[in-house]
Amino acid sequence: MIVNQNQLLRVNVHTTALGFGGSSIGNLDQVRIVDEFEASMTIQKAWDRGVRYFDTAPLYGGGLGEHRVGRVLRSKVRDSYTISTKVGVILKPLHPSTIYHRAIVNHLPFEICYDYSYDGTLRSIEDSLQRLGLYRIDIAVIHDIDVLTHGAENQPVIFREAMKGAYPALERLREDGVVRAIGVGVSSWQVCQDAALEGDFDCFILAGRYTLLDQEPLNAFLPLCESRKINVIAAAPYGTGILAYGAVSGAQYRHSNASPEILAKTCQIQKICTNFKIPLAAAALQFPLGHPNVVSVLPGPRTVAQVEHSVDAFHQEIPFDFWQELKDAKLINPESPIG
Repeated sequence: MIVNQNQLLRVNVHTTALGFGGSSIGNLDQVRIVDEFEASMTIQKAWDRGVRYFDTAPLYGGGLGEHRVGRVLRSKVRDSYTISTKVGVILKPLHPSTIYHRAIVNHLPFEICYDYSYDGTLRSIEDSLQRLGLYRIDIAVIHDIDVLTHGAENQPVIFREAMKGAYPALERLREDGVVRAIGVGVSSWQVCQDAALEGDFDCFILAGRYTLLDQEPLNAFLPLCESRKINVIAAAPYGTGILAYGAVSGAQYRHSNASPEILAKTCQIQKICTNFKIPLAAAALQFPLGHPNVVSVLPGPRTVAQVEHSVDAFHQEIPFDFWQELKDAKLINPESPIG
């Protein structure tokens, strides 16, 4: 059964409400390596369980993520799925003698070079099409133009470069039909908001910033998206771990050990989940989709079991009273739209 699909407000592009984030199977996280066989099985399992929206990026494994996603999807009817990738990274070949010196293991032998220029963006899309083995990309977003990636001092310069270079290049590619929708993909709602005020974007991929543990985007960013008919794809809905498995020892939140405050809040949410017999992961996956502009959530599975876990959580029935209790306990913003 195919997961229910949502159409972007500005363009004729559909995403399944539950998507597949490709960072883990692209070995972006070098701590837990995914081999070729497991990656293919994980992507195929998502397909078998009805997922039809897949996200990837050149950054993931120096192109490895795009290769892996493309290898599985190339055998499918092209119009039966949606794929997004990103611009802002150009991959340059490494000499064999430098590969292990640079600690590139289980990646393709390429150096990551950030490039948000007009020509760099055109090249990025052309290279992505070749790695994917496809003739069209459905959604292309400008990747990581945030403080986390480039630092507070450099970020304004990078943002300006992207708006003057990458953005008009993506506009041209959208007009030519090479890509169908354009946006920005970052872990900062502020950067998305700045981009929305400057450009004509169709969607944003916002990572880990509209979740059960963080509803700050409701204050200004999401209302702006509503007024401008811009869709949001909520990546990293599990907060990089803690909302999938709970407040266990070593729980990760935003790629770091969860703080005592986050652990305590998660424990409180878990208690209410237990009272309603609802898995924490189900609440985490379904919460962002309550907002009318959020069209998809993007967990990043690395195994078949994790795909099964997310699909089952996505289909879990959650009563309205559960959300209301979270609001009454002030564990989520009382203005959070639900369903």
